[in-house]
Amino acid sequence: MAEATETLNARVSARTDGGVLAVELAGTWQITETRPSWADIVGSQAPERVSVRMETVAKWDSSLLLFVFEVEQWAKKIGAECDLGALPAKVRALLGQLVASHATSVPVDRAENFFTSVGTATQDGLTKGRAIMHFVGECVLAAGQLARKPQRFRWRDWLEEMQQCGAMALPIVSLVSLLVGVTLAYTGSVVLRQYGGDIYIADLIGLSMVREMGAVMTGVVLAGRTGAAFAATIANMKANEEIDALEVLGIPAVQFLVFPRLLALGVMMPLLALYANALGILGGLIVAFGLLGIPPAAFWAEMLTIVDLSDITTGVIKAVAFGLIVGLSGCLRGLQAERSAAGVGRAATSAVVTSILLIIVADAVFAVLFNALGI
Repeated sequence: MAEATETLNARVSARTDGGVLAVELAGTWQITETRPSWADIVGSQAPERVSVRMETVAKWDSSLLLFVFEVEQWAKKIGAECDLGALPAKVRALLGQLVASHATSVPVDRAENFFTSVGTATQDGLTKGRAIMHFVGECVLAAGQLARKPQRFRWRDWLEEMQQCGAMALPIVSLVSLLVGVTLAYTGSVVLRQYGGDIYIADLIGLSMVREMGAVMTGVVLAGRTGAAFAATIANMKANEEIDALEVLGIPAVQFLVFPRLLALGVMMPLLALYANALGILGGLIVAFGLLGIPPAAFWAEMLTIVDLSDITTGVIKAVAFGLIVGLSGCLRGLQAERSAAGVGRAATSAVVTSILLIIVADAVFAVLFNALGI
């Protein structure tokens, strides 16, 4: 019985004689060419002994070693004797190294265990925390420098940033705040009408907008609009090595680029929040008049019975904090961005996510703090 398989270079012939499978290798064996398949050659045969020879091989490399190794492993699997004595000594030596390497290779579990993951996450959190604290410290030093030498502050840049993050944001803040007030009024009226407390819609709208929604929604809008713009601008300057040029000239990037933006947001954010409060109350008033038939004068008088100066102050304090959070997040992510176009996009996205997350966390902290203080 005889079988043969031929490729472009390597050839294998197999002949069975009295329980012995004689395998003859011939041709040129190269790893870059297709290697004959031993499974196709041997088929379903189960000889007692396998003999391999390679007298007519013109040239060989590791491709031949891999084929002979496959033959040897197959022989061990079926319990047959594999005779490699006819092969050159160099081939047998290299084949022995291959067999030894295969026998000692054990798959390594590279998956991190629970404690490694926790330690890595903790270390990464500490590193990011130190970077944030360092950045906040530089901003505090820049504020001290402004107090000592106000003439060195870039007031023109500050005014331009105030216009960009304040006056230019009025349309979107107006729309969002008005619709938030309308939504709150419609939602509240569903419950209040069941108990005949239609007039208390003024209390709901007033407190919600002044204490919470005005500052929070303005912060979210500026996080998506201004925070992302800060991050993209600074990240682009970093990619173009403009920040490196400032540092070489001895000009701190935080004092030159960050602090004017941070101060502009800190000033404009409470003004925008007060404006958002007014628009939100206006939206609630419109719904109360159109849906519940409450006159605007009655709505206003009822709202003044529940909303006082402490509530307005609470919203303003939150607005200032949210503005600083948006400015710090946007500028920090811009300074941490990679020097590439993709890095600019990732910095803008990260700035928005960080700002909104910190705004929600800060709002929760303020809620607990003001409740403890009785405000």
